[in-house]
Amino acid sequence: MDQTQSYDWNATFKPNLRVMRKLGLWPEGKGSYKLELYTIYATFMVTFFPACHIIAQFIAVYFVEDLQSAVAIIYVSLIEIIASIKIYFTMRRTSVIKKCMETFKKDWFQPKNQDQKLIILENFKLWNFVFKMLYASCFSCTFFWFLPLLLGERENLPFIAWFPFDYSKPPYFELVYFYQILCTIYLCLVHVSVDTTIFGLKVCIGCQFDMLSDNLRRFASVADGSQNGTPLENLIKCVIHRKEILKFVESCGQYFNMILFWHLIISGVSIGITMFQLTLLKPLSSEFLSILWYGIAITSEISMYCWFGNEVKVKSNLVSYAAFESDWTSLPNDVKRSLMIFTQKLIEPLRISVFNLFDLSLETFKRIMKTAWSYFTLLTQLNSS
Repeated sequence: MDQTQSYDWNATFKPNLRVMRKLGLWPEGKGSYKLELYTIYATFMVTFFPACHIIAQFIAVYFVEDLQSAVAIIYVSLIEIIASIKIYFTMRRTSVIKKCMETFKKDWFQPKNQDQKLIILENFKLWNFVFKMLYASCFSCTFFWFLPLLLGERENLPFIAWFPFDYSKPPYFELVYFYQILCTIYLCLVHVSVDTTIFGLKVCIGCQFDMLSDNLRRFASVADGSQNGTPLENLIKCVIHRKEILKFVESCGQYFNMILFWHLIISGVSIGITMFQLTLLKPLSSEFLSILWYGIAITSEISMYCWFGNEVKVKSNLVSYAAFESDWTSLPNDVKRSLMIFTQKLIEPLRISVFNLFDLSLETFKRIMKTAWSYFTLLTQLNSS
């Protein structure tokens, strides 16, 4: 392979990894956490921000007596629990993620021509847009929560929580308020950095199927110089490339399967509760806008999981068509037979599934939104009765 055609896949993830390192989720080197200063820093960050914040809210549930207050605590806590799951499995599976990223250096995963480089850049355009959109949603949501304190209009904390001291008087109120905002920023950054890393891995998988399709279209084109070996050798390379892709998908699943399992289960409930919360607030108030942005963010988050998973399914399905777009009619019979055997394995598209229970597809997103509407309807009926 011409080294001028090599592509640094890991450069795409550098903004995410820088954020994750500041959050305490990305130790240096190829391994996981060791007995060092950064591990102490990571332990403090994870304990002081998400853990204490979530525990304070769950203790507060015991003291509330009405449905609206309980729902106000639970709707935020659910997404915070998902963030905690992401923190746990990211810290536990750090070495797995790093191993996946090392896989990109293999020759099979590198573009073989300039067209394939353009394919990669085109695929990552949407990912870059989603990356910016989620960060914008994160800070917009936090801004609307912080705005009342800046304007002197806030009488209550942004989140109902229990603290072992009286925080109703200044400066304790402002300190607790600021602490909750910092916790919110931390948790939002966890969501965005982990999510966009997983999205990026799925985009990489989709790119590999696009490159495999391009290689299959060209595998018989020896005369024009687009391929280096004989048609049979090029076909064997395509077979090995597909096996490497499937191994990469399996490795990635070790990291994000459990995260996605809980995310898909909790998201429908959380979106439904968020819609219910909006019906209880004054339209266009700062609290209404903060919760509205919050709802948009979590809905966008789960929709992107399903979208990128669906893209992998579509791209893997197109590989079999690419084989027959090649100049296969002029090939010897033994190569034709090998091509036929290979394409038979390509009939069933790859599905990004979670423990073979949920497929990440647009159909799954539709079911999640139906579930969210069901919870919204149930809460509305309970509140009116």
